Amino acid sequence: MRIVSLNTWAGRLHAEVLRYLAEIDADVLCLQEVSRTADPPDDWLIYRDQGLELPQRANFFDELAAALPGHDGTFLPTARGSLFHGETAIPSQFGLATFTRKSLPLIGQHAGFVHGAYSPHGWGDHPRARNAHCLRLMAPKGEPITIAHMHGLRELTGKADSPARTAQAEALVSVIEQVWPGNERLVVCGDFNVLPDSVTFETLGKLGLIDLVTSRGHTDTRTSWYEKPGRYADYLLATPDVAVIAFDAVAEPEVSDHRALLLDLR
Repeated sequence: MRIVSLNTWAGRLHAEVLRYLAEIDADVLCLQEVSRTADPPDDWLIYRDQGLELPQRANFFDELAAALPGHDGTFLPTARGSLFHGETAIPSQFGLATFTRKSLPLIGQHAGFVHGAYSPHGWGDHPRARNAHCLRLMAPKGEPITIAHMHGLRELTGKADSPARTAQAEALVSVIEQVWPGNERLVVCGDFNVLPDSVTFETLGKLGLIDLVTSRGHTDTRTSWYEKPGRYADYLLATPDVAVIAFDAVAEPEVSDHRALLLDLR
């Protein structure tokens, strides 16, 4: 079984990421920073925030779904705000996407906010709302597995621990416990936006989870597109009963400013 976690950077490198995700043929894809717009005037729109302008694919969720015809997709937005086509504001949504192979029965799922709540009238103030998605599948050999992912909140002061991040970790555990029975394999992943010494890992460790990024010697989850210091953001954790065949924080190809985290398991 193959699981991939990736912050897609709202499709900034859309051709590369679509090609990569189709080629790696993962069973479960946990994707963060996915955009969706109803009837956009163009394939590209502009996100604006405090003088910053970033291009985004207007309908990246639908493009992902088209590139992954053998998968069922779920889109879980955190907010509905404006992207821009010239000076025209276009209502758009932004959040998580999860894709699961159609041959894998989905036997349970739960989604919830780990920080804040859904914002229907704008992106909101920083730190903005964040959510998580947890699902329970029957794996190809007929054994259940629970998989959860989230996009951790971004604080303007950086990635150090804060009361909001402590509460976020506890909220993520609550989302997981709605689905995970506690006596089977569990994988948790995503762009956590925290440092390796975060209390987040102590909280998740109470579920028996071990981070595969730091424990296997990976020191970078960013690509050359990210030019700031602090190279950790993305993590993938598993319980000891997950039989890892291979794990990698993928350096090449570069399909985002984040590296894909790729797990093969029995």
